[in-house]
Amino acid sequence: MRALPIAVTVLAAALALTSCDDGGSGSSSGSGKSGDTSGPAKKAAAAACVIGDAGIQVGPANPATAAGDTGNVPVTLTNKGARCVLKGFPGLTLEAGGTSAEIAADESAAPQELTLAKDDTASFTITYVRGAEGDAKTLAVKTLKISLPGADTAQSFPWSFGPVAGKGSATEPNASVTPFQHAGD
Repeated sequence: MRALPIAVTVLAAALALTSCDDGGSGSSSGSGKSGDTSGPAKKAAAAACVIGDAGIQVGPANPATAAGDTGNVPVTLTNKGARCVLKGFPGLTLEAGGTSAEIAADESAAPQELTLAKDDTASFTITYVRGAEGDAKTLAVKTLKISLPGADTAQSFPWSFGPVAGKGSATEPNASVTPFQHAGD
């Protein structure tokens, strides 16, 4: 009769291990409690931020005042829509008349994934070298276009921080942008 209690104990242990196996694998056990709704709910909450749902403020800047000086232009983005995610660098284009040039990402900075709830803010900084007026390698910037990662839509803002020097030509600006960072507290 001693074999019966051991068999029951082994069977109970096997059932306990089997019931722990679902631990978030996303498979449905019919109970509706473990993992079968958290995956899609998390994905829905982690949609990419949309520029149309963002309030954007360019500046106040620490502009370069003379040719060869370096200036910094902070940009703050406030999420006005649903919870969203920013990852990487903003897309930035400088425009002057019929010429446009993209600002490169700061290669020394590693982007983080930021989740923004409604009214949360993030920021990035544009660093540029002021060009000499009339120089063929200078872009006389009038407009800054900003887009968010993974989107084709951009918003335009006036550029009042002077001409931007080119690295080898006006279409390769001597400028860079940092990745998104949480702003505020």
